[in-house]
Amino acid sequence: MIGSLRGTIIDRGLPQDKGTTEILIEVMGVGYRVTVTSTTLSKLVLNDEALLHIHHHLWEADQKLFGFAHRDERDAFEGLLAAHKVGPALALAIIGTYPPAELARVLASDDIDALCAVPGVGRKTAQRLLVDLKSSLVLPVLDTADGTPIDLTSAGVAGSAVADVREALTNLGYGTDEVKRAVAGIQSDLENVTDTGILLKQALRVLAEA
Repeated sequence: MIGSLRGTIIDRGLPQDKGTTEILIEVMGVGYRVTVTSTTLSKLVLNDEALLHIHHHLWEADQKLFGFAHRDERDAFEGLLAAHKVGPALALAIIGTYPPAELARVLASDDIDALCAVPGVGRKTAQRLLVDLKSSLVLPVLDTADGTPIDLTSAGVAGSAVADVREALTNLGYGTDEVKRAVAGIQSDLENVTDTGILLKQALRVLAEA
């Protein structure tokens, strides 16, 4: 099984479904076709050396390599594959939309609307994913002060407030990227503030200052 590849990016390929791209990385004269997200692709420079953390996926009659710029992305991808009815395409779409730390916050917040922003995920699928992933997926919040993992089963009041803020911003006409930026901007306030009205004002301030 291939766990990583270090080599030269000789082809950045063409976009595939759900925001993914196939690239070609040459390692000691052998070219490996690897599927990556647009986020990983943005870190790869043609003709430069790169290290990719690889998930080598095997089917009965096929196999495919999925590459990630960071090991935690690969670990989260493999954790997603363990969930019920989550295949490589859906897992890659989720990781391509939400990096591990942000995905942890989405799950902790019971944020169905955020999961619905993933290409190919409808409301019913999002509801199922919340249940399945919160009980099985371990995702550390990488930007917390002490680096401790978030408890996805006890995010409680703060998570509910974030979901309310997201819904309010959407109703006000803000787009998905703007909502994501605003929610990220109020994360540091959640330990001390759980009032939706106050958080919404702070989120609007974040957007106004952008």
